[in-house]
Amino acid sequence: MTVPLSGIPLADHAPVYAALDRAGFTDVWSSEVAGTDAFTPLALAAAWQPGLRLGTAIAPVFTRGPGLLAMSAAALAEAAPGRFALGIGASSPVLVRDWNATRFTEPFQRTRDVLRFLRAALRGETVDEVYDTFTVRRFTLERPPAVPPPVLLAALRPGMLRLAAAEADGVILNWLSADDVPTALGELGERRPGFEVAARIFVCPTEDAAYARALGRRLVTGYLTVPAYAAFHRWLGREETLGPMWAKWAAGDRRGASAAVPDEVVDALVLHGSPEECVAQVRRYAEHGVDVPVLAVLPTPELAAGGAAALSALIPRLAPGGEEGS
Repeated sequence: MTVPLSGIPLADHAPVYAALDRAGFTDVWSSEVAGTDAFTPLALAAAWQPGLRLGTAIAPVFTRGPGLLAMSAAALAEAAPGRFALGIGASSPVLVRDWNATRFTEPFQRTRDVLRFLRAALRGETVDEVYDTFTVRRFTLERPPAVPPPVLLAALRPGMLRLAAAEADGVILNWLSADDVPTALGELGERRPGFEVAARIFVCPTEDAAYARALGRRLVTGYLTVPAYAAFHRWLGREETLGPMWAKWAAGDRRGASAAVPDEVVDALVLHGSPEECVAQVRRYAEHGVDVPVLAVLPTPELAAGGAAALSALIPRLAPGGEEGS
């Protein structure tokens, strides 16, 4: 499950984490956009619910210096030994440049360099290295984790997917359908033992299809017009279905761009229906090769009306084993 859950203060997440564990969820994964940072919700989970595995999806490679990113990861790995996975990625120009006043240049090279730095630093090595995109002079973690966390790489297109396969401990996929998964995984080649595939999956658990599709269109328009995601979906073969959206967006017609997103694309990328129907759709990702399907629950009319009580009732219905957990 993606945490924190919207509408619930961080201080009130202890019963949420307990409910997730009780229902049969194995992992909680954070994100980092403009809400909470990636590490604080997981630190709380480590203290409140030590049975859950933790992961970041993702911590951007531009918005922290390499040393600080290593320290944050090492601290969480120390707090949850053997239960933390560090997911990193390039993020986007809006988040990096517009919101964090940092240059967004050479994202592939920067991601590769941070990955290589982290692998060495988290092993407790002294890093004194000139990388292509930065230089680190004699950095050593004072508290290297006894169990270095696996480092997963967020990847969309072939170059980053192949980098993940060659140098990371796993890959994180995002904004793709279950039927797209084999295309992405085909770039990985033969996977090494222990290599993990995680995917964030947007779930809108409501039978109000009109509501879910309206929300889904806004999300698709907001994300898939970002150049990296647009290129990703062209590579996946959606030039014809998403071309009208991209054309209207480029012309400044934001409303028209959203209206141009076909139902078939929304339904493939933003799962909706009853909780049980959503779970069945999520299972298709696992059948196609995803090891860790990470649900991102979107707001629904039912959740808005019922608040925390409705969310508590929803959690077991979205669990991997249904009402009884697994």
